[in-house]
Amino acid sequence: MKHSIWIWLYLITLPSLPNMVHAKEEPSENQDSPTTAANTKSAISKGVMIQIASNRQAELDRQTFTLGDRSTSFYQRARSYSTHPESDPPRYVRNLSKTGIDTFKNIYWLDVGLDYRIRYEHRHNDIRRSRITTDDPVLLRTRAYLGIREISDPLRFVVEFEDARRYNGKFPKDNRDWNEFELIQTYGELYFKDALGRDSLGNYHPIRIRGGRMAWETLDRRLLASNQWRNTTNNFEGFRITFGQESNDWEFDAWGVQPVIRLIEKFDRRDKGQWFYGAIGHFRQWSRIITLQPYYMGLMQDDEGGTRVKREIHSPAIRAYGILPNTDVDFDAGAIYQFGREGGQKKSAYAYLLELGYTFQQLDWKPRISAFYGFISGDRDPNDHTNNRFERFFGFSRPWSADDYVIMENIQAPKIKVEFQPHPDLQIDGGYNGFWLASKTDRFNNLLNGDGNNRDRSGNSGSFLGHSADIRARYKLTPHINTTLGYSHWFNGEFVKNRQLAELGETTAGTDFFYVEVAVSAFK
Repeated sequence: MKHSIWIWLYLITLPSLPNMVHAKEEPSENQDSPTTAANTKSAISKGVMIQIASNRQAELDRQTFTLGDRSTSFYQRARSYSTHPESDPPRYVRNLSKTGIDTFKNIYWLDVGLDYRIRYEHRHNDIRRSRITTDDPVLLRTRAYLGIREISDPLRFVVEFEDARRYNGKFPKDNRDWNEFELIQTYGELYFKDALGRDSLGNYHPIRIRGGRMAWETLDRRLLASNQWRNTTNNFEGFRITFGQESNDWEFDAWGVQPVIRLIEKFDRRDKGQWFYGAIGHFRQWSRIITLQPYYMGLMQDDEGGTRVKREIHSPAIRAYGILPNTDVDFDAGAIYQFGREGGQKKSAYAYLLELGYTFQQLDWKPRISAFYGFISGDRDPNDHTNNRFERFFGFSRPWSADDYVIMENIQAPKIKVEFQPHPDLQIDGGYNGFWLASKTDRFNNLLNGDGNNRDRSGNSGSFLGHSADIRARYKLTPHINTTLGYSHWFNGEFVKNRQLAELGETTAGTDFFYVEVAVSAFK
């Protein structure tokens, strides 16, 4: 781990070394002098300073012309469906000076947020459950955020609170939906604004060092996410260091953390027997065409005296996304390999993902149609000494299926999606999806509550899981209130039907999932 991180650090910082040599700050203007010579000297100094500023502005103007509309940031958002990480700080947070409240207009050093979400779900024949029934849970989540910045630089602080509950459900509490009165973030940060100078657009290259309890999302959220859809939050305790920021031409992010175990009746605690670490490079020099994100993630887990499997997993990968030159065709591609040890077995797994989309920019609604294919390996032979099941780490399952059935494990998933915006405050998307096991001798993780009957080691239950159609509408009701309405129908495939028959003695043709969500934020 140490060698790999230092190699990453060297590769990332090498291009920036010229920017780390700073010119001295320009001196302030001289005070008025009673002598003509001093006045002349002052005038010459002013002229030189004006000429330097003029040359610098001309250089910036040339760069702006070259970069087109990317005049203030190298960052280009991926157009791929549902892959955009949560912002830092979260979207519901505002700087107190920008809340529109005159009393606080000068309090620039405080970030605040207060957010409440309620979601009603209607789940008919949910295949994740251990019995076939209809469930109508109501999920409630409250979050509050407080961040201190700038006034105490380089030292900054963040505290975020969450209370998550589920009512009216037929099943026992679980930590996907229930986590009362919990601090999901409590960390300190050392922030050095201009530690690495500026990039060619004039943006500072800062260094941020964080320590404590943290929650964040990165890349396409498939391997590391706070999980905004779910009622509870993925978080970690440890350290994180970031060189650069999102607007820079390059950025490097590295961490070493221990996952936080969400406890329903007690305060959460870190998993002392597990370490999750990684490093990501973001290369945005050519972001109008392509953004490159090579990365590495690893997981080490103790066996805790034989109560769980000992694991050591290494996962090098690369992601690339962008827009084909002179077109409205966008792409998002990734390839991941995993190796190491899991229990007494060798680990060898892989994944590859590709999405191609086209946006009709000439139309008012800006519709986008896209095609996606993902292959995530599963264990090919349960009787050999190699485990081929892909480890999804702490990823977000929502991009895979609207009903939360599928995770990034042992899956083949072709999809077609359509997105459009008929009104500035209304966004609509829908799609059609097919799902197969990558290996028919491995499990379908979320089926039947994760019990043993979610796998057929013989392979006789087949590989087809099912197909689904979904639609979602998001409407901004007021500056403070966002609403979402969604529906998904899942058609059971042969594997699901066969495993339900083996476990429950009955099966169904499919499932229905309908939901209404309202999110209220205290600040615009």
